Amino acid sequence: MLIRDVEVEGRGRVDVRVERGRIAAIGHRLPGAADVDGRGGALLPGLHDHHIHLTALAAEAASVRVGPGDVRGPAGLAAALRAGAPGEWVRAVGYHESVAGDLDRPALDALAPDRPVRVQHRSGALWILNSAALRTAGLQSADGRLWREDERLRALLPPVRLDLTGVGLRAARLGVTGFTNADPRPADGLARTLSVLPQRLLVMGVDPPVKLVLDDLTLPTPAGLAGTVRAIRPRPVAVHCVTRVQLLVTLLALEDAGPLDGDRIEHGSVIPVETLPRLRRLGVTVVTQPHFPAERAEAYATEVHPDDRPHLYRCRSLAEAGVPVAAGTDAPYGTHDPWAVMRAAVARGERESLAPRAALGLFLGAPRRPGRPRRVTAGVPADLCLLHVPLREALDVLTADAVRAAYAGGRPITAPGPAPDSEGAQ
Repeated sequence: MLIRDVEVEGRGRVDVRVERGRIAAIGHRLPGAADVDGRGGALLPGLHDHHIHLTALAAEAASVRVGPGDVRGPAGLAAALRAGAPGEWVRAVGYHESVAGDLDRPALDALAPDRPVRVQHRSGALWILNSAALRTAGLQSADGRLWREDERLRALLPPVRLDLTGVGLRAARLGVTGFTNADPRPADGLARTLSVLPQRLLVMGVDPPVKLVLDDLTLPTPAGLAGTVRAIRPRPVAVHCVTRVQLLVTLLALEDAGPLDGDRIEHGSVIPVETLPRLRRLGVTVVTQPHFPAERAEAYATEVHPDDRPHLYRCRSLAEAGVPVAAGTDAPYGTHDPWAVMRAAVARGERESLAPRAALGLFLGAPRRPGRPRRVTAGVPADLCLLHVPLREALDVLTADAVRAAYAGGRPITAPGPAPDSEGAQ
């Protein structure tokens, strides 16, 4: 493939030749007939979403949205849960206590007693089942609240149709050519299930790194976590850190076990300023979600301790401290649109806002080394995002409207194959 007249950062307007899935040459007036006329639009590395949950995102098409932006109050929640036929399973997602308070089995029984219902909390870590769902699945639970029980539920609950076709096409229109699936315990065959997507894939736990999830109630000691990390070596780890204490335990454990190139902090929800030098010294990459303070502003204003609010989802301060930083959408628990994440990173408060080019760079890192920028240069895989306009104009707005085409391995991204019938993660 010969792409004629595109803007390549640092090279100006050039032609780009792709052979065998890689960029073979970049230059002026390369010989041959053009397959694509770039018309002066920017040619970028394809966007890579460094933290996403693909099966959960693909299952949304078969789910009822019951988040704060979808329904309001107990009456609205009940109407959403009763929209289907009596007796049919209802899979509801995105719930937060601001909708209708704490949910448990008795509360769901009062809202929808005539059908099996399961509701996923916005965090993705909690499922709440009503009595009909528990009975049908052969489960016993006084309150119906099942915390991090995806593996068990996967075997007991009915499968959900995955709209991987929709996921792949929507991502291609956004210029996304790669995903890092961040499920902590990937289901058997998950990589095969996701392989129908046209994007390049990295599946944590199957590919490096290995994801480790920390919860405050079961938090290991630093020495205990260091032992777990040593047992995983020589593979890098990606540690889920959403509280101050989780981050501190992780940093102590990595110091004890010894850091490895490719180690990551997932989310970095609360990063106290005094930890920045230690993060830099360890060389660990923070893969964060700068859109969450905007998407969840109302909840964070009441639920996050005042001492933690200045330290939420750092971006600029990480970069200025020399800490590698990248971003993932965390979809479906946040927007699936990387351009919306970039705009949120630019719109952050003065201490954490990024320049537009730096915000774009959050999604241009190498899949296995998210803090290491990729470039359009000879010899690299031809995972590319072609824009309608020069980069300067695209940075002014940071919207997917600028995306003209996406290529993975030099091939235009098209729809994936038939979606499997069952869900890879509950």
